[in-house]
Amino acid sequence: MDFLTAMQISSSGLSVQRQRMEVISSNLANMETTRTPEGGPYRKKSIVVSALPLENEFASVLKNELGDTLNQVLVTQVIRDQSEPRTIFNPNHPDANEEGYVAMPNINVIGEIVDMITTTRSFEANVTAINAAKSMALRAIELGR
Repeated sequence: MDFLTAMQISSSGLSVQRQRMEVISSNLANMETTRTPEGGPYRKKSIVVSALPLENEFASVLKNELGDTLNQVLVTQVIRDQSEPRTIFNPNHPDANEEGYVAMPNINVIGEIVDMITTTRSFEANVTAINAAKSMALRAIELGR
């Protein structure tokens, strides 16, 4: 794998983790949102990540030689949770129904924090991979002197 391919793969991972962190932040920020422009409570968002083959000359040569594909990852879709919202009893809330129940988003704070920690670790792993590729490239340049 050449230097630029390694950078391209890791940078696609960084981009996905940044988008995942944005979705997690949005979910946490809207935990108490009971009214949206679409109507009803906020719906938890999740991303769908897909691996796509790299399209460059080096990747195609490597694929022909090794029979393997190099992949980059991309966010292909942001989906909204379609499950029923949780309801809480709060008759004084402006969005309460006739029985006094308010529809709230189905967001599990613990699950979102776990996702946030996992996303942070994945981001750090991609930064480490970029730094390793950069270090190897610099060593190769030093050898060429």
